[in-house]
Amino acid sequence: MNQSILFPDIQTWNEELNAVTFPAQQSGALIECVASVSYLSQLSEQAINGAQQALDVFEQNRFEIEEQAEQLIEDEEYNAQGMIELIG
Repeated sequence: MNQSILFPDIQTWNEELNAVTFPAQQSGALIECVASVSYLSQLSEQAINGAQQALDVFEQNRFEIEEQAEQLIEDEEYNAQGMIELIG
């Protein structure tokens, strides 16, 4: 695991994006990451119904989610808003 990318134990539900957002930090820069409900549903192989279930699935799969986000950051796969998106 690349230690230059850090993931604090913080995640929040974003109603507007219908996704869980979580920060990453690389060389002091804060990067917002987004895990969509469709991504979380695909990852967990279950339907996601509501914010709490999305947050629970995120927590249960945190390691895998952070690894994928790390790879996208390393590949500089930012969206137009400068965010990393995990979309299913």
